Amino acid sequence: MDRPVEILLVEDNEADIRLTREGIKEAKIRNNLHVVRDGEEAMDFLNKKGDYRDVITPDLILLDLNLPKKDGREVLEEIKNDDRLALIPVVVLTTSEAEKDIVKSYKLHANCYVTKPMGIDQFVEVITAIENFWFTIVKLPTGIKGK
Repeated sequence: MDRPVEILLVEDNEADIRLTREGIKEAKIRNNLHVVRDGEEAMDFLNKKGDYRDVITPDLILLDLNLPKKDGREVLEEIKNDDRLALIPVVVLTTSEAEKDIVKSYKLHANCYVTKPMGIDQFVEVITAIENFWFTIVKLPTGIKGK
């Protein structure tokens, strides 16, 4: 890919936002990280509404489940039910280890489910692994890039 990877992080916890930034920096993949802090803002970003009318469609979405205004499950469902957005890989990145959350996320067509590790080093390692997996190993459809 000759342009930076566009990543949308949907996360309301400032500490997790900082850790994600650190992990992405460590992955050494050229990227633009966009951060939104609630589910409604995520959908505005993805639908290019208001302040987000000129944003690029992300290549990957990192989605927390427990969000204000509109929770991550609702956001995931909206993304996967929208033909314009459905091909964007969504990684659920959350603290929940509840089986019901895991099952529900996959039923809503999450591309993978990752539980946030507690330690800083492990968190950075997980983010680095996610980015390396999705942008060096996996073949993504070109139809979503750069929209």
